[in-house]
Amino acid sequence: MTARFTRGLGAAVVYVLVSQAANADMMAGDVWKDWQDYLASNGYSVTGDEQSTGGSLTISDVLISMPIPDTEGSFAITMDNLTFTENGDGTVDIAMPDTIPLSFDARAEGEEPVSGVLNIAQSDTAMTASGSPGDVTYVYASQRVSMELASLTVNNEPMPASMLQMLVTMDKVESMNRLLTGDLRSFSQQMSADTLTYDIAFDDPNSEDMGSVKGAMQDIRTDSTGAMPLEMDPADFNATLEAGFAVDATLSYSAGNANILGVGDGETFAFDSSSQGGKLVVKMDENHIAYDVKQEQTSITMKGGELPVPVEIAAALSAFNFSMPIQKSDDDQDFAFGLNLSEFTMSDVLWSMIDPAAQLPRDPATVVLDAVGKGRMLFNLLDPEEAALIDQSGTPPAEISALTINKLLVSLVGASLSGTGDFTFDNTDTTTMDGFPKPTGYLDLKLVGANALLDKLSSMGLIADEEAMGARMMMGLLAVPGDEPDTLNSKIEINDQGHIMANGQRIQ
Repeated sequence: MTARFTRGLGAAVVYVLVSQAANADMMAGDVWKDWQDYLASNGYSVTGDEQSTGGSLTISDVLISMPIPDTEGSFAITMDNLTFTENGDGTVDIAMPDTIPLSFDARAEGEEPVSGVLNIAQSDTAMTASGSPGDVTYVYASQRVSMELASLTVNNEPMPASMLQMLVTMDKVESMNRLLTGDLRSFSQQMSADTLTYDIAFDDPNSEDMGSVKGAMQDIRTDSTGAMPLEMDPADFNATLEAGFAVDATLSYSAGNANILGVGDGETFAFDSSSQGGKLVVKMDENHIAYDVKQEQTSITMKGGELPVPVEIAAALSAFNFSMPIQKSDDDQDFAFGLNLSEFTMSDVLWSMIDPAAQLPRDPATVVLDAVGKGRMLFNLLDPEEAALIDQSGTPPAEISALTINKLLVSLVGASLSGTGDFTFDNTDTTTMDGFPKPTGYLDLKLVGANALLDKLSSMGLIADEEAMGARMMMGLLAVPGDEPDTLNSKIEINDQGHIMANGQRIQ
């Protein structure tokens, strides 16, 4: 299945379950018409037999379908009945079947055809639309929402149920969605679920290979705002962005765990992880894309496979973020990159392989990098045709004009390196630095505990005495002693002539 198909499938499922519909009047017939208009504007075909009785409209034999881009296949959502009921107070209740089949049939050239059915199930579900035309709020609640693989066919041959099993379940789901329609469809959404569990397993009938992925998340919360064009082409996401698509979404959870078990080539591999919560933030508009991911109190255990001993690692905080431009521009735009791995530890079994005599300090390690800068894209990142041209020409996809290191910290085995820096880059001069844009700026560094670490590494036989001596000579060339014992400070500068200076002395 292609990425475009996945995006289209997700859009249809979300639409059916939580009704992020277009402009909806509070009359049953107009709500249904807006569903049709919204789906049709996104490339879906919608059919059904309508029957109106008073303030109630029932649509039977509902079929929502769409071709899968770049294939001869399609996917479809079917419902026996879909009912809109006016409550007489300006609100409309929306009722759907407890089980909604979603079928897919992917037939890409040169690949085996794949088809199947996913069943979307809901229990004790209620959904109501309120508000006014152009400003509609949907409230949705369900005790349980699940998606389960019901059947799978590969190359026109039905696969046994044991070959692939998939079940994803959310309990006590509640959501509120407000949609305002004008030149764009602006939306705000809040969703919560007590738990999310997943259970995926496969068993190769032609070998002993098998595997399973199980896990759960607790206290899930999402909060998102954004806008969508009134007309979108699922096959051209770059055009959708240019037409005004934007999203700012946050997902958080209080705890999670995962278990992976696999058997391949006669070997068993196991992976277990747990955390005490995390957060994912995604922001995207015509010009930028940004991700911010963090997880707290993470622990991981791996064993089997090619690992000689069980691996146990943990971290108090694992975080990663980046922000970058995605559209071609003549002007500089902001970018950022960050990494934070705090209080990283590993089991004594692993330590004993590196340091059996326990000569190295086993304090938790920390790695932090916080950098921002300015640059410009030389092509539209999400345009496949432009990306192909960049690959063919060998032209750099972007130019960097400034980089600021707000924080650098590497602390482990009793030593630490910290620093800050600030550079600008002249992209018109790639001669001074042999093909690289000419930099101008500085890097301030502080190194603590380096000599003690070199002594321990040398006594352990991990490095030769000559190598330790060479490292000390290099530190003496680039750094000066600090005020505290076993501390070195260094200021590396590159001036506008391209000269590299270390603590005021020219070294190149």
